[in-house]
Amino acid sequence: MSDAPEDLSPHVLIVDDDRRIRQLLSAYLAANGFRTTAAASAEAASAVMRGLAFDAIVLDIMMPGRSGLDLAAEMRGGNNAVPILFLSALAETEDRITGLSSGGDDYLTKPFEPLELLLRLRSILRRSATPASSPSEVRFGACNFSPARGELRRGDKIVRLTTRERDMLRLFVQRPGQTLSRGMLQQGEREEGARAVDVHINRLRRKIEDDPANPVYLQTVRGAGYTLHLD
Repeated sequence: MSDAPEDLSPHVLIVDDDRRIRQLLSAYLAANGFRTTAAASAEAASAVMRGLAFDAIVLDIMMPGRSGLDLAAEMRGGNNAVPILFLSALAETEDRITGLSSGGDDYLTKPFEPLELLLRLRSILRRSATPASSPSEVRFGACNFSPARGELRRGDKIVRLTTRERDMLRLFVQRPGQTLSRGMLQQGEREEGARAVDVHINRLRRKIEDDPANPVYLQTVRGAGYTLHLD
């Protein structure tokens, strides 16, 4: 008798002290192609992670004992780069900034629509995925970009990138010569419209092009989006 095939569906750890939310998300994500494990506290999550690897974590912030922020900081301090989607009743801009600064990849406030959480979760999984065929370093003009490190060098100098610029550049180097629409480049950022994408593109051009007004590498495809041409 042969063994059952390995389930390669993304495995998500749901960490929330609210049993109803754990049950809701476990059922909803399972119905949409995910494997799930639930934990009621940061301590329980840490114990589970010692024995299992996860593709993403949905993490509440306010919990008895250690907070979700504490757990995220501990993970990042231990070089655990699994994507984190914070789920919290704390809805102020400062709360979002604190969550993202502590190592979160996205932040969703309660109450929430399960579909929005699903879309955001899929988005951070796409952003974190590095295809096996991705080169360790990509060159265009005077620039070298490492997708794994998210590091851009122009000559012998490191060029500072924002998180959005780094994410966009990773998408471009994964698909050199292909046209990426503004929708693809939004990457699930609901507050970010098409105009904001154009702003990020213009900032990237100032960092990689010799003449940003006449770009050679990061070019506009009229009516369709943008494409990155490599050397």
